[in-house]
Amino acid sequence: MQITQIHQNSFANQANDSIFTTFIRPINLFIGMKRTLFIFLLWLTCSISQAQIINVIGDSYVANHRRDKSETWHYLMAQQLGMTYNNYGRNGASVAFDRTHDGRFNFGVALYQKALTMDRSADYVLIIAGHNDADKVGTNRDSLAMFRDSLQLMIDNIHDQCPKARIAYVTPWYVDRPGFKEVCKVIRKVCRRNHIPVLNNYDKKCVIKVREEDFRRTYFQASGDYAHLNAEGHKLFLPIAMKWFKEKVLEQ
Repeated sequence: MQITQIHQNSFANQANDSIFTTFIRPINLFIGMKRTLFIFLLWLTCSISQAQIINVIGDSYVANHRRDKSETWHYLMAQQLGMTYNNYGRNGASVAFDRTHDGRFNFGVALYQKALTMDRSADYVLIIAGHNDADKVGTNRDSLAMFRDSLQLMIDNIHDQCPKARIAYVTPWYVDRPGFKEVCKVIRKVCRRNHIPVLNNYDKKCVIKVREEDFRRTYFQASGDYAHLNAEGHKLFLPIAMKWFKEKVLEQ
């Protein structure tokens, strides 16, 4: 009788183990997986919501002319910094001049107007412009004054449109044509007055040797191109821009 009872208990234990293995354990595993998935989704949502936003506005230095925007140094910088990246670049765009009906091309409204269309929640706004303004200004003093006033208006509009954003400016390259020296000088002066950090590329020490044909052949989109870096050119400039952005913009 005692042996029979032992066998019955053993059978019952085996049945309970079988039920646990077949039903209970998978349920527990499923609940654990759901909990893990929930925690992951919560972390992902928080990470996305906490990602800082950078608006980059300008001309073809931003639009990247005939190449994809994902090749640009500013896109690569935003990716490395974990930022949400908004590109407001347009080939031919100008800070001061409306170019919607500029010859047979439509280069868009002046950037001081376009600034009012950007993402309002941006934490940073990076202006990369002035190349087309310099060509327009040339040696004309009135046009240079118009550029100065338009740049101030653009900065004011950015403050209105993106109230929490820190603004920074990247100048055109060291191009040897009338207007570039003067426009870059105005950029530095206006930005200094508004406490805006400037990465000044109008300097013979700039790593982008725009005046050298061999350099342009290697690092620009064409040997006769004085504005648009290719993928290798963007990679070359990235560490310089990253160092400046971290030291002068992020840490201020």
